[in-house]
Amino acid sequence: MLLTSSAFFLFLAALLVVYWPIARWRTPCLALILLANYFFYAKWDLHYLALIPVASLADYAIGRMLERWRSPWLLGVSLVMNVGLLVYFKYLPFFPLPIGISYYTFQSLSYTIDIYRKDTKATKSLLAYLTSVAFFPTTLAGPITRPASLLPQLEKLKSLSATDGGRALFLIGLGMAKKSLIADYLGENLVNRVFDFPNLYSGFETLVAVYAYALQLYYDFSGYSDVAIGSAALLGLKLPANFNAPYAAQNLADFWRRWHITLSNWLRDYVYFSFPGLRSTKYMQYIALIVTMLVGGAWHGGTWNFIIWGALHGVGLAVVRALPFEAKQPWTKVLATLATFHFVCLGWIFFRAGTLEGAFDVLNRIGSFTFSAANVSLPLTLVLAIGSVTHFIPKNWFEWLRETFAAAPFYVQAALLFGLILTLQYLAATGAAPFIYTRF
Repeated sequence: MLLTSSAFFLFLAALLVVYWPIARWRTPCLALILLANYFFYAKWDLHYLALIPVASLADYAIGRMLERWRSPWLLGVSLVMNVGLLVYFKYLPFFPLPIGISYYTFQSLSYTIDIYRKDTKATKSLLAYLTSVAFFPTTLAGPITRPASLLPQLEKLKSLSATDGGRALFLIGLGMAKKSLIADYLGENLVNRVFDFPNLYSGFETLVAVYAYALQLYYDFSGYSDVAIGSAALLGLKLPANFNAPYAAQNLADFWRRWHITLSNWLRDYVYFSFPGLRSTKYMQYIALIVTMLVGGAWHGGTWNFIIWGALHGVGLAVVRALPFEAKQPWTKVLATLATFHFVCLGWIFFRAGTLEGAFDVLNRIGSFTFSAANVSLPLTLVLAIGSVTHFIPKNWFEWLRETFAAAPFYVQAALLFGLILTLQYLAATGAAPFIYTRF
């Protein structure tokens, strides 16, 4: 059940019809969301449905015990269980990867670590905790939502104004457009072909495909985040932002404050700040940055491609920390942004290629300096241009569009969304591809 599919929106509409009449009653409201969570996950992965409640029950019990006995052994049990699940299913080739395991294990881990650090208190409500960990908009690909931020919202009575509902619908429509009109088009019409058979394309076409993949990945993942955040907002719940124009970053540290923000913050708070001897010398900080990004690479997958991708970003962040540079003039800001973007694109080659050999084939084709634009069609160029320009739309423009839509009469909103659906059905004749980050 893709978040851009008609099945998902029928599921969401049915949930809302039942949810809002009972939203004032906490227990049946939580029970309904929990049932929806497990139903949604079962539609993806029925065989591994038991993993979420079993792991959640264990961490709930550990959290209650940590509240009374702040024992590192108890925390160790949670770490071993959650990391063990990740390693067992993600890196050992015996079983297929359960959908979303990377996300709900990180969400559950943050809960027990925060209790151990006394940054939050354990909830007494088992129902609220189970609901927060398995919340269906975030199960497949985030945003990584910490129970400590979602639990207080689940404890309160909910309301949804017409304006908030309009904002939520705007985000859902925006996410669908990002996914279907830009990400899927770039993937089907250039990226997949070049990365599958790079030696069949010129150096110029291969370079364009790398740029196209940078946009495809951004619009695919940020599109998912928009739909997830909008869906949660229709339930009166607020999820954290996950993207903020990452390719406008002027250095690598700035990029990671803008890209997959919830993962960046998780790695910072629970890996980097937990590194032993972090404050002893500046060199330990550099090592901690590299180790943290290696963990980030391994989180995405256990292949050398992801390890190299993580190492590139770790070393890059260490260099930025060691040699700070602030661009002050307009032309230096442009150069810094271009340099950061191309470094990120270098990493994306290893991230996207299925093997090391495939990554080096892409690099070799770019280095061949051969020119042919036969596979860079005019429609593709137009989509690339639209994707590039809209990425840099000022934030106040976006907010104006959102608020204008939210303030419009419901029939205008309905007409715009219906027009978008018809457009997506017409242009996406082959159907939407799965979201890229659901495989992590």
